[in-house]
Amino acid sequence: MQYATKFATCLVLASLSLSDLRFRRLPTRAVLLVACLYGVDAAVTGISLSSLAAHAAAATLSFVGFALLFKFGWMGGGDVKLAAAVFLWAGTAYAWPVFFVVSCCGLMLGVTMLAIDRYRNRRTAVSPRGPRHDPRHDPRHAVPYGVALAAGGIAAVWLPLLNPL
Repeated sequence: MQYATKFATCLVLASLSLSDLRFRRLPTRAVLLVACLYGVDAAVTGISLSSLAAHAAAATLSFVGFALLFKFGWMGGGDVKLAAAVFLWAGTAYAWPVFFVVSCCGLMLGVTMLAIDRYRNRRTAVSPRGPRHDPRHDPRHAVPYGVALAAGGIAAVWLPLLNPL
């Protein structure tokens, strides 16, 4: 049952990643499912109340941190919720390795999006179709950070089996 829960979580994270790439949206129900699947995994593995509290604390801290990023316009609201669900899985024991995975994937994603935007801008600058629009407010130019969070979520799901503390 534990592996089924972990595989189901990875499938939901992959679907969230695709949704963020295609539509720049992270459906709340899918994010909630990731968090609920942690509850199933915790029940199956029989974790202690102190460990459950540590996982909840990691989720709360990540929610607050990502909410600050949202306040400054650097992160979307769905990313904030997904970060809390991902760090619920990570807990305090795996928070830093998961944060490292999310950061590295986010960096690669950001650089890739900059390259794509530069290529698009170069093509539209010489286009005879008229003046360019301001790309800063175009959702197609937003970084789909849910992809990086999903990669970190997959790491959070499997790290306890690969490296038990």
